[in-house]
Amino acid sequence: MAISGLLGTTVEFYDFLVYGTVAALVFGDLFFPQADPAVGTIAAFGTFAAGYLARPLGGIVFGHFGDRIGRKSMMLLTMVLMGLGSFLIGLLPTYDAIGVWAPVLLVALRVVQGIAIGGEWGGAMLMVVEHAEQTQGSRRGLWSSFTQLGAPLGSVLSAGVVTLVAGLPDDDFRSWGWRVPFLLSIVLLAVGLFVRLKVAESPLFAQAKREPVDKPPIVELLRRPKPVLLAACVGIGAFTTQSLLTSFMISYAVDEGYTRPQVLTAVTVASCVALAVLPAASVLSDRVGRRPVVLAGAIASAALAFPVLALVDSGSPGLLILALALGHGVAQSTMYGPLGALLTEMFGTRVRYTGASLGYQAATLVGAGFSPLIAGSLLASYGGGSTPVSLLLCAGAAITAVTVWRLRETHTDALDSPAATPTLEGTPR
Repeated sequence: MAISGLLGTTVEFYDFLVYGTVAALVFGDLFFPQADPAVGTIAAFGTFAAGYLARPLGGIVFGHFGDRIGRKSMMLLTMVLMGLGSFLIGLLPTYDAIGVWAPVLLVALRVVQGIAIGGEWGGAMLMVVEHAEQTQGSRRGLWSSFTQLGAPLGSVLSAGVVTLVAGLPDDDFRSWGWRVPFLLSIVLLAVGLFVRLKVAESPLFAQAKREPVDKPPIVELLRRPKPVLLAACVGIGAFTTQSLLTSFMISYAVDEGYTRPQVLTAVTVASCVALAVLPAASVLSDRVGRRPVVLAGAIASAALAFPVLALVDSGSPGLLILALALGHGVAQSTMYGPLGALLTEMFGTRVRYTGASLGYQAATLVGAGFSPLIAGSLLASYGGGSTPVSLLLCAGAAITAVTVWRLRETHTDALDSPAATPTLEGTPR
């Protein structure tokens, strides 16, 4: 079950991060060639944001059917949509071939991906955590970390594949090399589907399904929206840090004079660090609670915001690696690791898919969808300098820290309540 969750989120983050990486390198020229270079980069990240805008919708749609029909069928459907969307991006003609239809089709495929990914994480996480609840009890953090590991693993795979093709001559990379990482997503899709077809439905959902339900899950959640709002806010810091120090950082660092392979190597090393820190933070959250671990990550992210950008601005490839390893590999992973278990513990079984997905995807929309666009716009407006990026990192971390302070600790709560009432009221401790 844990492998199924890991593969699903690996496909998810591979597809999304491949797009962010390639968009930072060439999509401004290939799909928005009439724009000023800075405007072209902003437009490329605008299509990046379009995928995030669709994610809450996917969370609502797939969450509804996941809470009514079952987790497994939604997991299969979201994986197919996500993988095929990425594959088709690899086949898209560019602006030179079909004109304005190129960016239109690009945005359309990003929206399809966004809807799919909006339901993917919730289904994968819930299947792992709800299965683990039956056998592992208080070790939900540990088992949820397998699903969370898909983020750094997808980043390692995407950065590694793009690094290989980015070493091609520039003309080859622009004509066909950039397509290779998208086309390879079909391999991950095939492996993921093979594993997921063998997974059994969540036992907690099967038990809760016997209880009568009068209203759709989204209606129950909107009647008492505070837990969803808290779930969204607690994840903003992790996603702001992730987006600014991976996808956006590639464009920023290349503009600062680093080569593409140097930047992609730094992202890969940082993601490898995250592969160790993330499960360690998740296991620690099983022992001391979700709140102190996430809070520690938020404080570390804010404290490192200006030093990390100063290291990037130094021009040293070694210091660039150190910067991303500290900011993304350590601080972001400490915030992100316990997030899966925390969000699943905030809602009852019959609304858990919808509630956890909506909170998570709203956090990605605000934290990851808009932050590169805002950062690029601020840098263009103020003529450079890394201060706006550092301030955005601090802002995201502050939102997470304040939200965590208002949460009730949940790591010892039982998950077997089928009630539609969220288990977290958001009362201060």
